[in-house]
Amino acid sequence: MADASPGVRRVAVLGSTGSIGRNTLEVIASHPDRLQLVGIAGRSRVEVLAQQWQACRPPLVAVWEDARAQEFSRLTGLQEVLVGLEGLITLATHPNVDVVVVASSGCHALVPLVRAIQAGKRIALASKELLVMAGELIARLVQEHGCALIPIDSEHAGLFQCLQGVERSQIERLWITGSGGPLWGKAGGALQAATRAEVLAHPKWRMGPKITVDSATLMNKGLEVIEAHWLFGMPLDRLHVVIHPEAAVHALVQLVDGSLLAQLSPCDMRLPIQYALSFPERWGNSLPRLDVSRLSALHFAQPDPALFPCLRLALQAAATGGTACAALNGANEVAVQAFLEDHISLAEIPRIIAQTLEQHQAAAHPTLDEVLAVDAWARQAASEQIPQCSPR
Repeated sequence: MADASPGVRRVAVLGSTGSIGRNTLEVIASHPDRLQLVGIAGRSRVEVLAQQWQACRPPLVAVWEDARAQEFSRLTGLQEVLVGLEGLITLATHPNVDVVVVASSGCHALVPLVRAIQAGKRIALASKELLVMAGELIARLVQEHGCALIPIDSEHAGLFQCLQGVERSQIERLWITGSGGPLWGKAGGALQAATRAEVLAHPKWRMGPKITVDSATLMNKGLEVIEAHWLFGMPLDRLHVVIHPEAAVHALVQLVDGSLLAQLSPCDMRLPIQYALSFPERWGNSLPRLDVSRLSALHFAQPDPALFPCLRLALQAAATGGTACAALNGANEVAVQAFLEDHISLAEIPRIIAQTLEQHQAAAHPTLDEVLAVDAWARQAASEQIPQCSPR
């Protein structure tokens, strides 16, 4: 493997075939003098992974399943492919990797993330689920190993930017904004009966189906509160959700004197991705600019927990702490997948999550193995409830 030029950051992307991964490859390609792609990893979209390798020719490739790895080799002719969990760990900790972009939403990325932190890599984190599952553990390891963990999630990237140079003692509260998703403004009955097509029609962001469903139920905002708690060391009572349908303001920081710091930008994930890769520098680009003269109005509203029970459940799990958040995340992923496969209605997602949490006895200060065990248990517990639900 050829050495990178001085000053060039060598990047590995876990989950390169997803929306964040594809945008990351675009950012890397637009800065060839500053960034070098040295590794990609995928789970199921082998054809897309093969196209990415053929376009970029990174020296390292990891595939989750052996059968998929063989298919990748058949498509590309590349025989040296990293496989499975050990393959992802090898990629995430490779000595020729400076930055690991964690763009995979699955729990299978948790162990490679932990190992990358222990190896002292810079982490650009897009997968909020990993901090939800194991935030306490990850925060402790980041501090112990002195590595940088920079969020890609648009709201947290905005908060991260606003907080540069701000002492924690000066912060009164952090506001996590959200567009409200595709169902905001609908009455309770319409919310409960929303179809898959309605749920997946997000008005502002182009995202994968799972996160789009989370946006519709506002589970995404609950997960982001947990994420912000661990990223910024903020108590839960100083983290607040506000709906902002225009999606121009991605973060608000209220200071102790009442001043507000805000981060505004277009709805384009390439911006937070680039900043995570360039930090502490800022690089120019040709991406669209936000024309503030065309913002005729900015609206903000507090969500009603009665209309969005998933948000309430997430905040309750956050308050419980320990393994409760891992159980919440595992149950939510199973329930959302069941909705996407037309096995349950949207209204049954919070019901499955609530019943799973009721069965769980949360343990404080979990180890990595305990987090993974609770995740597996929650998925099984949630799966067992799906046949009891009414098919759509």
